[in-house]
Amino acid sequence: MKDIVFCSNNCFVLYSAAVQAKNSENKESVPSLPQSPMKDRPAKAFHQYSNNISTLDVHCLPQLQDKASPPSSPPILFPPAFEAAKVEAKPDELKVTVKLKPRLKAIHGSLDDCRPPSKKWKGMKWKKWSIQIVIPKGSFKPPCEEEIDEFLKKLGTTLKPDPVPKDYRKCCFCHEEGDGLTDGPARLLNLDLDLWVHLNCALWSTEVYETQAGALINVELALRRGLQMKCMFCHKMGATSGCHRLRCTNIYHFTCAIKAQCMFFKDKTMLCPMHKPKGTHEQELSYFAVFRRVYVQRDEVRQIASIVQRGERDHTFRVGSLIFHAVGQLLPQQMQAFHSSKALFPVGYEASRLYWSMRYANRRCRYLCSIEEKDGHPLFVIKVVEQGHEDLVLTDTTPK
Repeated sequence: MKDIVFCSNNCFVLYSAAVQAKNSENKESVPSLPQSPMKDRPAKAFHQYSNNISTLDVHCLPQLQDKASPPSSPPILFPPAFEAAKVEAKPDELKVTVKLKPRLKAIHGSLDDCRPPSKKWKGMKWKKWSIQIVIPKGSFKPPCEEEIDEFLKKLGTTLKPDPVPKDYRKCCFCHEEGDGLTDGPARLLNLDLDLWVHLNCALWSTEVYETQAGALINVELALRRGLQMKCMFCHKMGATSGCHRLRCTNIYHFTCAIKAQCMFFKDKTMLCPMHKPKGTHEQELSYFAVFRRVYVQRDEVRQIASIVQRGERDHTFRVGSLIFHAVGQLLPQQMQAFHSSKALFPVGYEASRLYWSMRYANRRCRYLCSIEEKDGHPLFVIKVVEQGHEDLVLTDTTPK
């Protein structure tokens, strides 16, 4: 058996009992100490080991009773990186001193002090894997949105809603179709039957002003004047936004004034490029979005009267969920019986309304309302038109 004693300076001493017995036969060897019984205190043997630190006092271990020794451990194999051990033979002992190679110290502040040392095993090489993407030469044109839509339509992998019909409504001022940009002409407002104007086109007209409730006044007056004025930018009729400079005759459409780089101010005035100040101005307005409630002030009674007086109507008149079809007529002999203190009941009146169904709680159906004559008095008829059911006709002598 071998006893190994490790020291703090990475050196260790290997002591062999068999070698000690061999050296004891020599005459110059020191006589061995007598073995004492187990009860007595073990004697102390002073051995002096020379190493590169200091002299150590090593005591002899007490001798215990022999017991069944465990299976022998495998022999200790030292890595080949250690140097060869230096053996020095002395008469009293065998000393083996093994020194480790000094560990390389990293220089403080260098780039390699924080990197772990790389291990290189014999017969193995480290390789790095890199990816290279090669783009073929030639012009590559990415597909446009229309081509992608057609490709997806052929595959049938997407659900697309039905295309929205084009908005053919045209502004009476700038003659552009459909609603404009929020920070531009903005949405269309109804002026009269099939007459529409952009919000900012009407708002920035010289005659138009806005009330506290959001009503635009004098829009019709500005439209009449714009039919005779030509724009300085596009040379088309309908220009109503003039330069605020005294005796300046330059007038533009609202959209053309933005394109011509006119300067707009917060007090609803505008200066043309010839009279606008250089640089920026404190009161300059650069954002034209209107999110408040704005409408055109108009005479609705006169508009309804003009619609009713038209013989052949090309447009549908609708008020909420009520669609007007025919106004009917009253003969002189019917004037006394076909009216009340609040309403008239003309014969031939017809209108339809979309309202909740009488059969289903979560559906709507169409109610066709009309007025007929029976025995010299009005007869009110309601025809219920609902899909999947026969038409139901309800009649009574009063509208209630």
